[in-house]
Amino acid sequence: MMELEDIRAFVEVAEAGGFGRAGQRLELSKSMVSRRVSRLEASLGAQLLSRTTRGVALTEAGAEFKERADRVLAELEAARDSLAQRGEEIVGSLRVAAPLSFGMTHLAPVLAELAVRHPKLSVTASYSDRFVDLIGERFDVAVRVGKLADSSLIARRIAPINAAVVASPAYLERYGTPLTPEDLMDHAALMQGQEAWSFRDGKKLVTIRPEGRFKADSGQALVAAAVAGLGIAALPTFLAGHAIEAGELVPLLLDYPIPEAGLYVVRPPPAGHMPGKVRALTELLVERFGGEPYWDICHEAREAYKAKMRAGAAAPVVALSAVTP
Repeated sequence: MMELEDIRAFVEVAEAGGFGRAGQRLELSKSMVSRRVSRLEASLGAQLLSRTTRGVALTEAGAEFKERADRVLAELEAARDSLAQRGEEIVGSLRVAAPLSFGMTHLAPVLAELAVRHPKLSVTASYSDRFVDLIGERFDVAVRVGKLADSSLIARRIAPINAAVVASPAYLERYGTPLTPEDLMDHAALMQGQEAWSFRDGKKLVTIRPEGRFKADSGQALVAAAVAGLGIAALPTFLAGHAIEAGELVPLLLDYPIPEAGLYVVRPPPAGHMPGKVRALTELLVERFGGEPYWDICHEAREAYKAKMRAGAAAPVVALSAVTP
């Protein structure tokens, strides 16, 4: 007779690619995981995994069985969720993957509040800018910033993510203010690598590849470099907003906006059922960030800045008001 823990062990081994890594996820010894998979194979009378010195691979029978096992485990999770919601309690564990800069500056307080609201929910957050395989690494949900690639994952857009080209007042006073995207080629750019910067010029998309001597793989480091007057940066407003509000950075090229991106909650399929713990996080994110995010400078301030620039005024050093949450 098949045991549920044997099925779960098999699925973990298949997705992790080895007994050791599966054991770490399940908090079991490698030998215990191996025994459970062997017991499952014996009960089915079929070999599900081919074992090699490099790891494991699914056999044809294993691939067919895993597809059905995934559905079984998903249905069990849905049933557990349904009962938990009936009791109006969110229980279990939630594993969340999030980008480093946004996660540390804006998401961390939200996850803390989620844990406060739901005392029976365990929350584990992983902050990293590397690509995370939600299914392979057994994450329940990811919070992602940018433009999503096509995939089988289920996504919910929470809020717009805007970016701005910014520089310190001291830098602009010394080197002048760029008026078009092409003008940026004559300035020092602060970048993560060799990325291209894109702007909208009416219905046309303009792309340039600026150059600069200061690079960092952290958006927060680029904010610090821009405030120090090292050059011009293109940064999301969730990072640059405080410095803009304080007058430490000035937004530039407002007639040439950077194409909008998005803040998303992404989860594995199936689409028809959202676990209660994921729903609780999603609703809290909408509550905190939905609509116009609090980190964006308001449209009135943008228009006031444009009017000053069109009138030939110097780039303002005064703070721009921010939208309150």
